[in-house]
Amino acid sequence: MAKTIPIYSSSIGQKIISAFTGLFLCVFLVVHLSGNLLLFKNDDGRAFNEYAAANASSLLIRSLEVLLFAGFVIHISWGIRVWLFNRRARPRGYAVYHPAENSPLFSRVMLLSGSIILLFLVVHLKSFWVPMRFTGGREASDFVIVLNAFQSPLYDTFYIACLALLAYHLRQGFQSALQTFGVRAFWREAIERVAVIFWLIIPIGFASMPIYFLISKGAR
Repeated sequence: MAKTIPIYSSSIGQKIISAFTGLFLCVFLVVHLSGNLLLFKNDDGRAFNEYAAANASSLLIRSLEVLLFAGFVIHISWGIRVWLFNRRARPRGYAVYHPAENSPLFSRVMLLSGSIILLFLVVHLKSFWVPMRFTGGREASDFVIVLNAFQSPLYDTFYIACLALLAYHLRQGFQSALQTFGVRAFWREAIERVAVIFWLIIPIGFASMPIYFLISKGAR
């Protein structure tokens, strides 16, 4: 009798988990950007501070943060598992190795791009989430924390560069997810058009924030 292979141990199972958690994180990006757009409201940060305070005091939001953190951990760890699985599938090296011919660019840089995005996430949490949750209201308002962070050209450059990498990761990730879920060609074109919201519009939306605060600083 053939032995049943758990879904998380198979190649397709790992790809499904990675694709599902990736799509879940895309939904989070929409919600996160929607709230952060309050930074552009000309009220000295009052609306954004109220929004941030409501999130900090909401048990539902705090619970969702745990779920979100788990989503990041699972997506990153399963992405590494898929990369390692693919590497083990070809234990013997090519006699003549031509990366551009043997594998797509996204496959070759997936681990590197994921590592840089993970670094960006850690820096982002340290710059915003930690002070807002643990020192916000005592040292500075949440709006001032964002304002001060985005007045550093070096940080802004790093932030925007990581968003560009995230955009590339999302674009290729969507295509990979469509293949994993077996989306028919009839729907694929329509879904790829919707995907533009995630890999292009959302990163541009986040990138506009440091640019806005740098320009605002120079205008003062």
